[in-house]
Amino acid sequence: METYAALLRGINVGGSNVIKMEDLRKAFEEFNFSGVKTYIASGNVIFKSTESDKARLTKTIEKKLSERYKADIRIVIVSFNEYKKIIEKAPAGFGKESKIYRYDVWFLMEALTVKEVLQQVSPREGVDTIYGIKGVIYTSRLISMAGKSHLIRVNKMPIYQNMTVRNWNTTVKLFELMNT
Repeated sequence: METYAALLRGINVGGSNVIKMEDLRKAFEEFNFSGVKTYIASGNVIFKSTESDKARLTKTIEKKLSERYKADIRIVIVSFNEYKKIIEKAPAGFGKESKIYRYDVWFLMEALTVKEVLQQVSPREGVDTIYGIKGVIYTSRLISMAGKSHLIRVNKMPIYQNMTVRNWNTTVKLFELMNT
């Protein structure tokens, strides 16, 4: 059994694609996954599966969720070992000055590479930092200059449709849940 995190994209945002986490947990149990846990309303599900093919698992879950909720539900699936690397490979000091910086992790769908994102997103010097490893982009921006950040422009770009964003605290908490 492999432990996975399913990160749903674009649910419970501004009243769109509203899905209650209790119902989402039940859905994953009905899909025959075990150890199902949800965390906060942004669509985070921890579960166990015997399926080792992540692409097949992603397609299966997206199809079932889309049918169940009558919406185009897209997800990023991250295995326990991948998630462990995401935590371990974060830039030095990432997440340590939360009163000064906003820290986010952009989880990329298979269709999008780190190289493509880094070529299209230009951080504002002195405000933004951006760093990528396979499958994720780490971003930070000065809270005091958030309105001048170039990183917030990503939501207007086509690449935004192929990622889902979690703040660093949520990212760490999900790993803790996967680890128990």
